[in-house]
Amino acid sequence: MEILENFVLKSYNTFGIPAKARFFIHIQTTEELQELINTPVFKQNERLILGGGSNLLFTQDFDGLVVKTAQKGIVLVKEDAQHFYVKVQAGENWHQFVLRTVEEGWQGLENLSLIPGTVGAAPIQNIGAYGVEVEQFIFEVNAIDLQSGALRTFAASECKFAYRNSVFKQELKGKYLISEVTFRLNKLPKFNLTYAALNQYLEAQNIVLPTQKAISEAVINIRSSKLPNPEEIGNCGSFFKNPVVEEAVFKRVLSENTNMPYYSAGEGFYKIPAGWLIEQCGFKGKVFGNVGTYSKQALVLVNCGNATGKEAWDFANKIIDTVADRFGISLEPEVNII
Repeated sequence: MEILENFVLKSYNTFGIPAKARFFIHIQTTEELQELINTPVFKQNERLILGGGSNLLFTQDFDGLVVKTAQKGIVLVKEDAQHFYVKVQAGENWHQFVLRTVEEGWQGLENLSLIPGTVGAAPIQNIGAYGVEVEQFIFEVNAIDLQSGALRTFAASECKFAYRNSVFKQELKGKYLISEVTFRLNKLPKFNLTYAALNQYLEAQNIVLPTQKAISEAVINIRSSKLPNPEEIGNCGSFFKNPVVEEAVFKRVLSENTNMPYYSAGEGFYKIPAGWLIEQCGFKGKVFGNVGTYSKQALVLVNCGNATGKEAWDFANKIIDTVADRFGISLEPEVNII
């Protein structure tokens, strides 16, 4: 077990910020982590658990210990008449795992194809796309107490899932490291085709009876057409959450913008696409210094050169302020700001 010092994190975050970690370590197994917990470096420093580095923005160097999770393994642990139960190690690449579910016929996650990051990060953020959120298919989460090293199993109900949120992002933030996630996936397909863009794509391809593979490929193609590849353009995916507003706010904004897209978010609440709000404010495809918004999707901030984290965060706040001034709606970052 080797702890590195003054480690450059540029290749470990998809925005490509050249921040440094005072200490850095790769963790391959639960036993290695439990050993690490007893070291002075772990006990005496602030810690950051790093998965795929796709949902965070470093605004400065990290004066502590960065722990990179790299545990691998996908196992079908049991099945019943309706479901497969699949246990996945936290370090597995999310998209590669979804492709495995498509290959095996473990149905449910195909709408979440091509989302960057690791399996261990998925419950923290409660990732979602194209009408599906991962909480719908999580059976339980295994995690390690970062104080004692003890293992704990969280039932899905204990994870307190909400829109892009969970207990691991709130009251238990920094207290546990997710080591494994068990998914409950369908034997008999129950495809979710509620998202308009997905339906339109399938219709354009003359796919009347979609398969799990067809849906996955459709999502991959749609995402690829709208979102930049982090390997080509530095970005951390959707930078802002889609705001959920009360009915009074929704009616006010809609009366002033009759072409506004929106979605029901439960009785008396509506979700408005953040990308649309940002685009209406004139930011789509605009570049300020080394940072900008993607030309095909205003919701994505991109690294146009040698951007610093502070430069990106200043630009994000400019967007937040402008949207608030024009629409009276507060945007919240979806990414974690370090």
